[in-house]
Parts: sequence; structure tokens; C-alpha cells
Amino acid sequence: MAFEDICVHDRAAYLPRADTLVCADLHIGREERAGVEFPLGEHDDLCERLEALCARFDPARVIFAGDVLHSFSGPSIAARRTLESLAEIVADHDATLTIIEGNHDTALSAVWDGSTVSAVELEAEPNTLITHGHTIPGRSMSPDFPAEPDRVVIGHDHPAIEIEGVRHPCFLSGSDQRHGASVFVLPAFNRLAPGVVVNNADTSALRSPYVTDLGGFSPIVYDADTDEALRFPPLSELRRVL
Repeated sequence: MAFEDICVHDRAAYLPRADTLVCADLHIGREERAGVEFPLGEHDDLCERLEALCARFDPARVIFAGDVLHSFSGPSIAARRTLESLAEIVADHDATLTIIEGNHDTALSAVWDGSTVSAVELEAEPNTLITHGHTIPGRSMSPDFPAEPDRVVIGHDHPAIEIEGVRHPCFLSGSDQRHGASVFVLPAFNRLAPGVVVNNADTSALRSPYVTDLGGFSPIVYDADTDEALRFPPLSELRRVL
């Protein structure tokens, strides 16, 4: 399969051939917007989990694949501090941080002094495009990278699956999607972000233009108790037993 080389852990994906760790939809600042009386520990949770991922995989590169922020405007001082802490964790592991802009990141420049991109091209076979997923980025500027990649890794839609009444964040792995590409969808890295339940959803429930046949996607659930990735049949088959 197109994604057999991808390792999943927690809510992130590691691509060993490119030595790259990908997290999507951090939604920094969601805790503040939730309006809860008691803090939910968003800063510590994001930092501790990213630290654990960097220690586990020791990547050369870390990519935040869009929707780094939750608020569309006016990010807070706390949001800046959280992003700075995450960047420090990446630097402490001697990795390079690349930030891809998502549709929520209209005010990212207010809290991030570095550069951002719309997509990252990984030329290691199979050629892989990493982008947020809310839109199709501009045509590749690299002469060695095809206009239509073999596979695409995205976030944006926060997929989840319900099993015996319990909702689990999940990855989605599907082939023959837009222009025949294989597509890999990450769940939201922020555990406060609600998921889009895919059990009985149709393709329109996921709004990424890369998703053209939701039934062709196989859910993958990371089980923290066993430290295993549980891979399920395509949704078109799985729905008969869920």
C-alpha cells in the first residue's frame, strides 16, 4: 500500500524515508476560546506530546501541517508562548521546523517571526506532497517534482471513528483519490479539537478537495495502551459491521 512506510504514533505521522515528523491542526489557543472556567492544560499537553514524539523518532525535520492557530484573528500572548515552546522543543532535538499555513492561520505572522509555506515536497520515492488540505496549493516550483504527486499527506478535517460508542481520533489512508493520488489524512493534534465522525459520513463531510471517495479510505487508530496502530478495512466495507 502507498502508506506502509508511514509510522503513526499519538496523533502524528513519521515518514522515515524523509526523516520527517508531521503534526497537523495544533489549533493553539483553542483552550482560551472554549470559555471553560478551569484551564485544560493545552500548553503542557502539546509540548509534552511533541517532546515525546521527537524523542521517539529523532526526526531531522518537523512539519506543522496547517491550522497551527485556532483563532482567525488576534492570537494571544499565551498562544505565542505555546508556539515558541514548541519551536524550542524542535530546536532542542536538532531538527528543522517547517510551518505550513492552514485556513485558520490568517494571523500567524502576529506570533511567528519565521517563514511559512503552502506545501512541502518530499522527492523521496514515492514523491509526497504535504499540505494542510483545505485547498490545492500552487503548481510545484521544483523541476523534479510532478504537478500531480503520487501521494498527499494532509490534515484539515479532523477525522474520528466511533467504535462501540467511543469516539477515537483516526488517520485515514486512501488510494485513487484526486487525480489518482493516494491520500493520508491526519487527525487533529490538539486533543480539544472535536473530530468529524466518518462512520456513516459521505464524501462531502470531509471538505478537503483531495478527498474524492471517502468510502475508499481505511481508518487507522493508534492504541496508546498497546502502542500499536490498528488498521481497519475501507469504510465502504467497515460500515457493514460498525
